[in-house]
Amino acid sequence: MRPPSPADPEAWNAYLAEGNATQPRKRVAADVLIRDESGRVLLVKPTYKPGWDLPGGMAEANEPPHEAAMRELVEELGLELALGGLLVVDWAPPHGPWDDQLCFIFDGGVLDGVRADELRPRDAELSDASFVTAADAQALLRPRLARRLDVAIRALAAGLPEYLYDGTSYSPMAHGF
Repeated sequence: MRPPSPADPEAWNAYLAEGNATQPRKRVAADVLIRDESGRVLLVKPTYKPGWDLPGGMAEANEPPHEAAMRELVEELGLELALGGLLVVDWAPPHGPWDDQLCFIFDGGVLDGVRADELRPRDAELSDASFVTAADAQALLRPRLARRLDVAIRALAAGLPEYLYDGTSYSPMAHGF
């Protein structure tokens, strides 16, 4: 059976909606690289999972990643920022009970001393927020996120975003593509 034609908008939209309903969905995480005046990076300590994380969180249905990041900053830290550019997009493969996901890191800029010193968790999802050196962040973060942060810092310096494949720089040859 042939698909309907766009010339019949009702049938065409029903056809597209059926295809949309059967397409896989991707989870989307949107984090922010925020620094203080001495170059330390902001980490947050979630209450709902072990370890430290970058500020940000999961996008809601049909929410753009940058808006998800800004929403999470306001909800969790009371922090309103105009985000800079995209630093990283990382495809994370299925792990544990989770399907794959797309992970974004945006540039959150540098907070002045007063704003950085006054930064505190604002909801029950976080127990702490702290600026740490990049080296200390590497030791505190899960390995995949530590790799992602390292690349985000490099991308910030280079002025170019980077695409990652499971936390490592994408190379078709290295990944067998």
